[in-house]
Amino acid sequence: MQLISINYVLECMPGEKNYFDDIWKKCLNKNKKRFVRTKLKEILRKMETLGYVKKYGRRNDIFYEKNYHHTFEDHIGFINNLTFTYESKINAALRKIENKKIFLDVSKDLNSYKFNKHTKTDYESLLQGMSSMFELASSIVLAKEESHDEKLKKELRKCFSQINEFMNEVNQEILGERKTVERILLQKDFSGRIPKAGYLIA
Repeated sequence: MQLISINYVLECMPGEKNYFDDIWKKCLNKNKKRFVRTKLKEILRKMETLGYVKKYGRRNDIFYEKNYHHTFEDHIGFINNLTFTYESKINAALRKIENKKIFLDVSKDLNSYKFNKHTKTDYESLLQGMSSMFELASSIVLAKEESHDEKLKKELRKCFSQINEFMNEVNQEILGERKTVERILLQKDFSGRIPKAGYLIA
């Protein structure tokens, strides 16, 4: 798992119009090497979804502008809309895999297994929803740490707590009565999708 700081990417966008190639040349990973272009594009896509940037142009003329929430209502409304979207996606996937096996033919060392073909697509949808929710939570913590508005910070803490409570409920529901082997594999999958605060998974 490779993590990249949201603030670091924003620092690589000093201009009003920031073309992708320029961002790619400036952004280096922890080994001081450039990111794979597709991974950086995915990070920028996530940052656009989370409201940090806006993408303009097409093909070889793509550029990004930093985006800002100008009011308290705008910021919190944006977070609440995303939270509702991700909750709906997660709940829909949960309903489809409830009481169904996800992994088949698990090896003794747990490193080899097959997916149940009847639940694989829905399980992947669940993981995508969970990843998005974890990264939203990461973004909320960053916004809270950087804000000087006590009213906003209080509401951001509330948003984070609601997400945390929801994800704990999801964890309990998905693990439920499953056997130990399957629980271990699920927990391993889930934990690998939790980024540090203020970071996204590349």
